[in-house]
Amino acid sequence: MTAPIRYEQDGHVVTLTLDQPATRNALTDADMVDAFVDACARAGADRNVRAIIITGAGASFSSGGNLKHMRDREGIFAGDAAQVRDAYRAGIQRLAKALHAIEVPTIAAVNGAAYGAGCDTALACDIRIAAESAVFAENFVKVGLISGDGGTWLLPRVVGLSRACEMAFTGDPIDAATALQWGLVSKVVAADRLLIEARAMADRIAVNAPASVRMTKRLLREGQQLRFDELLEIAATLQGECHQTRDHREAVQAFFDKRPPRFTGE
Repeated sequence: MTAPIRYEQDGHVVTLTLDQPATRNALTDADMVDAFVDACARAGADRNVRAIIITGAGASFSSGGNLKHMRDREGIFAGDAAQVRDAYRAGIQRLAKALHAIEVPTIAAVNGAAYGAGCDTALACDIRIAAESAVFAENFVKVGLISGDGGTWLLPRVVGLSRACEMAFTGDPIDAATALQWGLVSKVVAADRLLIEARAMADRIAVNAPASVRMTKRLLREGQQLRFDELLEIAATLQGECHQTRDHREAVQAFFDKRPPRFTGE
């Protein structure tokens, strides 16, 4: 049986490919959740990894929940209300937390439909690039559900409250062009250029001092919740750490030497 996720590393960039096209890369199956969480832990712990690309195999990025399992009340959807609650906590919410917490910058290369939890997974990434064929839908209400994996927290922060409400209340899909207009994605490209463009973005990130990139991501995330003075306090502490790194000294010396810096992550 094919592993749920392909983990491929090339230099400082890891590509995670959701590889269950038979289920349109559904995220709620236990083996997919476990594989995703393990991949995030592996990439996050590897100081040589400086950027992560997440994409889907086949025609879809991810269909979100496994509708067959919903119909048959299997897997995460089995049991009474309390059992389903606990299964969400132990399942898809672990995936959402692992992706949101990872220190390494993440790029969603959305190759097709990103529905439900698939849309939320793209939203949890730091940057989203879409193929022209990509479609996004926060379509939980279409099947009588809510977003159980954090979409109601993520979506307003990406597209604003009014558009988040429109997507969540109607469940209607939006195409890649609309997603670009609404700021849900940074760029729309031809399908055959998607991974090329995602890799180019990853390389632009990976060329920088990795420790400061990770710290910058942390500050951007913290800045969504903290007061300005609270954020400045954390920034001062992290900046003190940055000034002690070899990479900072290397960057300053490279400036005076008129050459590109050679960052090592130290």
